[in-house]
Amino acid sequence: MACFWSLNPMSNELAKRGHKISFLLPKNAEIRLQKLNLYPNLITLYKLTIPHVDGLPYGAETTADVPGSLESLLATAFDELYDEIKSFLQNLKPHFVFFDFAYWIPDLAREIGDIKTLCYKVVCPAASSIALIRSPVKTTFMASTAAELVKPPAGYPSTTVVLRESEAKLLSFLFHDYGKGVTFYERSKKGMTGCDAIGMKTCREIEGTFCDNIETQFERQVLYTGPVLAEPTKGTLEEHGLSDWLEIFEAGSVVFCAFGSQMILEKKQFQQLVLGFELTELPFLLVVKPPEGTNSVEEAFPRDSKKGFKKKD
Repeated sequence: MACFWSLNPMSNELAKRGHKISFLLPKNAEIRLQKLNLYPNLITLYKLTIPHVDGLPYGAETTADVPGSLESLLATAFDELYDEIKSFLQNLKPHFVFFDFAYWIPDLAREIGDIKTLCYKVVCPAASSIALIRSPVKTTFMASTAAELVKPPAGYPSTTVVLRESEAKLLSFLFHDYGKGVTFYERSKKGMTGCDAIGMKTCREIEGTFCDNIETQFERQVLYTGPVLAEPTKGTLEEHGLSDWLEIFEAGSVVFCAFGSQMILEKKQFQQLVLGFELTELPFLLVVKPPEGTNSVEEAFPRDSKKGFKKKD
């Protein structure tokens, strides 16, 4: 089995069941993920060198390394790995390939033969249904009013999950280039229609109706992976002093917010977020990358903050 840039927790879950995994990832990411490999006898990490594309910072390998405006160039570089991936799969002959944005993987697997592909999506089905099932036409979308854009696509299985007007307008990113000659929407939809099955990081009990809708629209079986959480590292809380800090407060009283490695806020957005949390008058734990144009979170912390900055390394 070959996992193409899939999440490390998923690889660990599969290896726990005895499957051999080949995990393809950029060389710098390989260094960071080595310690998260719980089954080195079954999971082999293969390093890829991301080709350089004009306009892309040297050394950029993942979306965590670039602002959103440069992600299209990173996708272009990513697609240039086609021949290298083809050679790898021809030699390995895996039973399955897991992929996400490499929309060309299904065609490549069929060309080689005897390889099944699974498009593994970490975006929740409720959001995927709104973004991808509406079969948008760019000219129609751009001409639509905000009130029209908030309406869910035909057959959407919920009347309670609705978009705000500002959120609906953000769906224009679907029509932005995400690689050479392909939009974000085209990349996502082609991968989901060309694969043998779709994997969703959720449970049927929670989002089954949305996954059923995706199955109907894309005519592909949806498989549920569950939350697929990383195994907690022993002593992590104690190591960073978080355990002692959390014990100061009553259970259920701390607000936790994490944006992940791919979301980089503007400085003003970060400051508004911090001040907003302070208005709750609750203790909060905020995990973010340094905002755009700053070298550290401490540097961006609002000066009019009532509580000041306390850094947890």
